[in-house]
Amino acid sequence: MLDHPIARIENLRVTFETKDGPVVGVKDVSFDIAPGETVCVVGESGSGKSVSSLSLMRLVEYGGGTIAGGRLLFDRRDGQEIDLAQTDQKHMRKIRGNEIGMIFQEPMTALNPVFTVGRQLTEGLRLHKEMTKAEAEAAALELMQQVRIPEPERRLKQYPHELSGGMRQRVVIAMALACRPRLLIADEPTTALDVTIQAEILALMDRLKRETGTAVMFITHDMAVVAQMADRVVVMFRGNKVEEGTVEEIFENPQHDYTKALLAAVPKLGEMRGTQYPEPMRLLGVARDGVEPIKGGDDVLLHVKGLTTRFPVKGGFFRRHIANVHAVEDVSFDLKRGQTLSLVGESGCGKSSAGRSILRLVEPLSGRIELGGKDIVALSPPQLRRARLDMQMIFQDPFASLNPQMSLADQVAEPMRNFGTHTGAEMRARVEMLFDRVELPRSFLRRYPHELSGGQRQRVAIARALALNPKLIVADEAVSALDVSVQAQVLNLMMELQADLGLSYLFISHDMAVVERVSHNVGVMYLGRIVEIGPRAAVFENPQHPYTKALMKAVPVADPHRRKSEHELNFKPIPSPIHPVGHEPGPSVYADLGGGHLVLTSDSGY
Repeated sequence: MLDHPIARIENLRVTFETKDGPVVGVKDVSFDIAPGETVCVVGESGSGKSVSSLSLMRLVEYGGGTIAGGRLLFDRRDGQEIDLAQTDQKHMRKIRGNEIGMIFQEPMTALNPVFTVGRQLTEGLRLHKEMTKAEAEAAALELMQQVRIPEPERRLKQYPHELSGGMRQRVVIAMALACRPRLLIADEPTTALDVTIQAEILALMDRLKRETGTAVMFITHDMAVVAQMADRVVVMFRGNKVEEGTVEEIFENPQHDYTKALLAAVPKLGEMRGTQYPEPMRLLGVARDGVEPIKGGDDVLLHVKGLTTRFPVKGGFFRRHIANVHAVEDVSFDLKRGQTLSLVGESGCGKSSAGRSILRLVEPLSGRIELGGKDIVALSPPQLRRARLDMQMIFQDPFASLNPQMSLADQVAEPMRNFGTHTGAEMRARVEMLFDRVELPRSFLRRYPHELSGGQRQRVAIARALALNPKLIVADEAVSALDVSVQAQVLNLMMELQADLGLSYLFISHDMAVVERVSHNVGVMYLGRIVEIGPRAAVFENPQHPYTKALMKAVPVADPHRRKSEHELNFKPIPSPIHPVGHEPGPSVYADLGGGHLVLTSDSGY
């Protein structure tokens, strides 16, 4: 490795002007990045990690920020060193995309919806490399092959909305790499992706870095991703760098209390081996003596048999019904009182549709759903409304599920007001009690959703779901958007509530380490069907279906000595769940391995 770094950040300070005066986003941060090295910048939301990367690109000014101090030294291709903090925007245009590439967190905002993928990929090449149209198109095709996009010729003619999330993110990576930049900044590039796609993209970035000698600044809050990718790690907390070291030093011998707390909050796959029941995480600095495992009851609360949900696809001149999306296909399971059943799988496997069908937020095509002996499918609208007292949902995005114009106290009280379960002082006392339960201060009662952090908003959503004393809660990716330590706190809260109130959870997630921590039983979904279901220990420690094995193999482990190599990660692309009208797939047939462990034997396309 060369001694001379490509980029050096020295004493960076960034401020933002607000109505209440200036706010410091980054206080005093220094680190450097050498050629062919991956430096991971970790920390939670608001720690200043994205602000540091946007300062290097000089994009922070467009977000209302000002570089108030420090130097950003960058080694250019021609060998001259410049201070990016002093460079004017005209010069920056030549450097951006050409010598420094950036992969943004949200691919849909980084791509232009009105241009084809091919047009966007060739734009940078024609601008910076002065290629002809034909040369740029040939280079774009090669880039698409490098990032392993299937049918690249066809994809170049498509628009961003026609691609899946994983493919869009690959296009963004291809765009960032188009001009072979000396420095690549990746800002949470895999947060929104499934486990299998994340594993492939991390391996792809690692391979491209080795082949091109590019320096990589990788920003993330996922410690398992850090263990997979990093050479060196910079830990940030509230705008300051609190620790820096090699990946082995940080994981094996962390020095700062914040780094220790961050690592303690990471659920690790395989940690629960040998335990039968879920138990809360032992967080740093939180006394958890006598943590009881959650056994749950023996009687079945929710019985689902042959659940099938399809969505019509309309097309042609008269918008006729031409095909169906087979979202949920012949799904059956039982959920016992006070226990958690997790449904796992990739995006589009039908897990969210299954959860919504059970609550009849989406009307199922056929099947039987019994909650406490009551047939949910047969209920009339007024009866269904009464039945909703027993079943509630926690959505993935609390900001979208909370009303921005209502105070938090009113939002938590609203279900009680709707159903007339509590009134007056009794209702006020119950709202205060619910806030205490989800560990939010009572001063928040008068606040509004925009005044809270993501984790606090999710706690309000949990308090609202508990307002009516439900028996069943469907948690749809309830912790996937949260920071590691906040996620650990929310999971512990959900498990404490389960132990105290006897709640049953249908927990929908694609995070295998979280699922291992909270579940009694696990169902793995693929193309609308459950391909394997059983007690957590059986499914995690003895997976039988090839898809379950592939899913387990893809999960990054928070241990730098257990990195995944690219040849381990060859996943089959998922076939389309859309079939023409009249297509009737066969029933799901299972082999019983004993102890409630079932594996799909009928052809599931894997």
